[in-house]
Amino acid sequence: MVIIVTGTSGTGKTAIAKKLAKKLKYDYLDVNKIIIENSLRGKYIKRLDSYEVDVNKLNKILVNLIKKNKKLVIDSHLSHYLPRKYVDYCVICKTKLGVLRKRLEKRNYSKSKVRENLDSEIFDVCLTEALENKHRIIIVDTSEKSIATCAREISKKIK
Repeated sequence: MVIIVTGTSGTGKTAIAKKLAKKLKYDYLDVNKIIIENSLRGKYIKRLDSYEVDVNKLNKILVNLIKKNKKLVIDSHLSHYLPRKYVDYCVICKTKLGVLRKRLEKRNYSKSKVRENLDSEIFDVCLTEALENKHRIIIVDTSEKSIATCAREISKKIK
């Protein structure tokens, strides 16, 4: 089974993906490492403090990894771009805006990066794109629940 975990920065993707992988005894895949290891970083966007990524090239690499290992939890706000046929479940992490703002500010994100991520959460960008790709979606709100509770809820829904 391949599970992707996506959502706006600061919504708990990484913590949930790691906990879920451990609980299911699956391999955890950090897409940021894949991007760096395969030199997929494109142009730097200063106002967002981020890099462009060629999602098509990234998907080719991820699909090859999926073909070799069917027990994966993939962590990235870009993971929902994977074609549906390679993914069993798409976990969307969501967080209340006030909680998200505090998390992003604690990470010392610039005001423009905080605003960009809050806008992404307000407009449900990851959820909308995951729906467009016809993923089987599980939404988890990380605002008030522990990571362990979220992982438990997800694992019940996928069995």
